[in-house]
Amino acid sequence: MAIDLEKMRAKLSALENRGKKEDSAFWRPQDGEQTVRIVPTPDGDPFKEYWFHYNLGKNPGFLSPKRNFGVDDPLNDFVRQLFNEGTDDSIKQAKELMARQRFFAPVLVRGEEEKGVRIWGFGKMAYQELLNLVLNPEYGDITDVEDGTDLVIKYGKPPGAQFPQTTITPRRRSSPLCDDAVGGPDRCAELLESIPEFDTLFTRKTPQEIQVMLDEWLAGEDSAGDDVVKYDNNGSTTSVDNAFNQLMNA
Repeated sequence: MAIDLEKMRAKLSALENRGKKEDSAFWRPQDGEQTVRIVPTPDGDPFKEYWFHYNLGKNPGFLSPKRNFGVDDPLNDFVRQLFNEGTDDSIKQAKELMARQRFFAPVLVRGEEEKGVRIWGFGKMAYQELLNLVLNPEYGDITDVEDGTDLVIKYGKPPGAQFPQTTITPRRRSSPLCDDAVGGPDRCAELLESIPEFDTLFTRKTPQEIQVMLDEWLAGEDSAGDDVVKYDNNGSTTSVDNAFNQLMNA
């Protein structure tokens, strides 16, 4: 029987496109101004918090088992050990390896509504600004489908600044999530059902997997990044590598 070329093409296409779906779940602001709308979630809390470890050799960032799930892990223990040593070098190293907090919210980007609901990752300062806005009675529920508020996100590095900064300005007038140009109520219903599942966005690693990465890092081996491929249940590092690297630099 001759080889099925159509199946081979399908396999090649699937291989080349692996991970693109995960990448498309995230949105990162570009330099300049963009307008977004935070989308309401079924649990009433559109803001999700996660803790990540990074700087462990060539490994991409990964969820902290201890800070996210209450599970002891060797990297958390190692960080505590470094802090307990109390030297300048050990404390510096501990700060580089300790878990960092990151915040996420589902958004609809104005002008890119056809891409659907995506996940915006941001730091503590932007998070505090968003919470203050949510709690401001002048705006009410900014996520309301019929009468919510769009947000203007200004992102960039001011003159003389070392890192980019994010400023958030609410629109003066409320507006529907989906007007007729976007698709109206029917499109809104589709968007609300298509919010990415937060718990599936990042690969969760076991303490055993983290121990291997830590051992290789301590041994000075450069192969640590390869183990991420081996441990990823999906056989791909795209969703974690690209998403984390982009979001942590936002």
